[in-house]
Amino acid sequence: MKLYYKVLITILLLSSSLYSFSQNKVQEKTPQEYAAEIADKLGEELKLESWAIFYVDSTLQHDYEALKKALENMKKAGIDNQDLYQKTQDKWMERIDSTFQTFFTKSQWKTYLKSQAGKNRKERKKRMAKEQNNKKK
Repeated sequence: MKLYYKVLITILLLSSSLYSFSQNKVQEKTPQEYAAEIADKLGEELKLESWAIFYVDSTLQHDYEALKKALENMKKAGIDNQDLYQKTQDKWMERIDSTFQTFFTKSQWKTYLKSQAGKNRKERKKRMAKEQNNKKK
């Protein structure tokens, strides 16, 4: 799960430039396909009911698509600052987490936070705190 989550984020960030060529052109996965895979994994790991898996899938589909569009727009605008890309990604990942928290049980949320997603959340919080401290200076 740890590696999967990091790989997923990396792939999303680079989705507009990732192409694999061989004899047949390999099609990259859509945000909807990623969302379905992650929803299924979280469903198993957190023992989610079918309605919760549906909410996870719907949330991820919407937010991954929005993240992808935001990153593409930044790229089209010629933005090279990696911190801005990270900040945009952090914003969308934080939205996903806060949405999940609204319908996960306390036990599911605790398990979720023990996963790589929780570690990534802590890293985002540290980056946000660091940014706030830099703004105060």
